[in-house]
Amino acid sequence: MSNVTPVPNNARLDEKDALATPFIKCLLRLMRAQDTFELWQEKSDTDLLCDFIVTRQQRRAIPLIGGPDLEVQWRLEIFYAAVALAIEEQSGLMASPVLTVNHEGFGRILLTAGRLVVLSKTLRDVHRFGFDNLQKLAEAGTGLVDNSLTTIKTYSDVARV
Repeated sequence: MSNVTPVPNNARLDEKDALATPFIKCLLRLMRAQDTFELWQEKSDTDLLCDFIVTRQQRRAIPLIGGPDLEVQWRLEIFYAAVALAIEEQSGLMASPVLTVNHEGFGRILLTAGRLVVLSKTLRDVHRFGFDNLQKLAEAGTGLVDNSLTTIKTYSDVARV
């Protein structure tokens, strides 16, 4: 394990602290790596993450009829890929995401390390995937990473197979 200290669960993050979390750093690195035409090169980190911010009013306005659009699916995939990358960096173990989403916006995400399932989560209303603000985004990702790292510590023999 690395010496990166996780954010305490009861602490509220401000925007500067949120951008400094290992999870957000991984998310930004993955997003910038996907910018093959360098269209986002001039964008700030905060601007790059703005697509993940979906307020409650915006979520209510999104219809649940029809499949989730490609942009939402991409955000979902890169979010969980960043969780996996942060787990890898902090545990030294390769974490692999498996994501399935059906045409109605329901699905499941599994993250494995070795033979251990470190994260299993049912996804609902993928159409509305997003967070109220940058702090909530950082807290959600960091929480998933921390829970997964705890599972790895508890069952390290299975994770290292």
